Amino acid sequence: MINEINIHQEREWKKYVSQSLEFDSYHTWEYHNLTKDGIPVLLVYHENNDFIAIPLLKRNIPNTDLYDMTSVYGYTGPISNRLFTDIPTEMKENFKRDLHQFFKKNQIVSVFSRLNPFLDQLPLMNSFNGVHDNGNSVVINLEQSLEQQRLKYDYSLIKQIKKLKSAGFYIQESKSPKAIREFTEIYTENMKRVGASDYYMFTEEYFSNFLHSMEFHSKLFIVYHEEEAVCGGIILFTQTIIQSHLAATKTAYLKYSPAKFLTDEFSQIGRQLGMKFFNLGGGLGFKKDSLFDFKSSFSDIYYEYKTWRYISDPENYLKLLMDANIDPDNSVDFFPLYRCPKSLIHEMELKF
Repeated sequence: MINEINIHQEREWKKYVSQSLEFDSYHTWEYHNLTKDGIPVLLVYHENNDFIAIPLLKRNIPNTDLYDMTSVYGYTGPISNRLFTDIPTEMKENFKRDLHQFFKKNQIVSVFSRLNPFLDQLPLMNSFNGVHDNGNSVVINLEQSLEQQRLKYDYSLIKQIKKLKSAGFYIQESKSPKAIREFTEIYTENMKRVGASDYYMFTEEYFSNFLHSMEFHSKLFIVYHEEEAVCGGIILFTQTIIQSHLAATKTAYLKYSPAKFLTDEFSQIGRQLGMKFFNLGGGLGFKKDSLFDFKSSFSDIYYEYKTWRYISDPENYLKLLMDANIDPDNSVDFFPLYRCPKSLIHEMELKF
């Protein structure tokens, strides 16, 4: 049977995360408590003294009595008190059966979850349909020396970093109201420039609550030039992993690429904190775009990044597509397809 832990059951949620053999900041109760995109739940399956848990966000499907589930921004997927490679096949099958029954009972049409490339979740998730390849995430190995790391940088990268330092760019760490306000302004301008959806828009209050969390560790760094805040980034670190969570640069300073200076600094901070891996992430939508090229200039190590796209109620899924006048065979990369913006559907139709 699946036990549903809601966001008001703080102690229970934290207990399962802390008892997990491996987890990330994105699994924590506080991280989920900050989200506004749905109702956070932790679905837990028990078998004797072992458990498997997966955090998700429950959402009503507009104009219906149906629901779907998604995951928070970041890398989540299942956690357990055992390595997924060591979980018996019978337990995996029982978890799969009970989870599907939970979805059916609660009228869940589809489930989307970002998986974590560092937690080796595939031995469990491959027993389900819908594991989807989303490309690569760029990773820096922090167990090598800084000198070895920099030998893998693009030829011009170290020169650019040194040039920024000589030009008077400098970095400061802070969680002060001033620094949070500066970062919020830079981040908001950046998101508007790239045409990001509301999903990626965060407020100053959100960043303040995020940075003062007691359950996961984060740091905010600002790049300044002549006392003007020009670039900023937030890093998360849990167990052995440091994540480049969010970063942004003022439009007027993009030509100087201060984010390169910041990324190199993050790798040094990660080493000081005893981290083993620095996850830079991938391109926009995990495509091989200019953002991916930027991250690849720091490392030639790539981890496969996958998502779980599970249709738990095929009949209602198809009906929702028909109601939205969407072709089920549409090739647009969006899940669940019935929530796809009409503009994206139209853009894809024009290409073919």
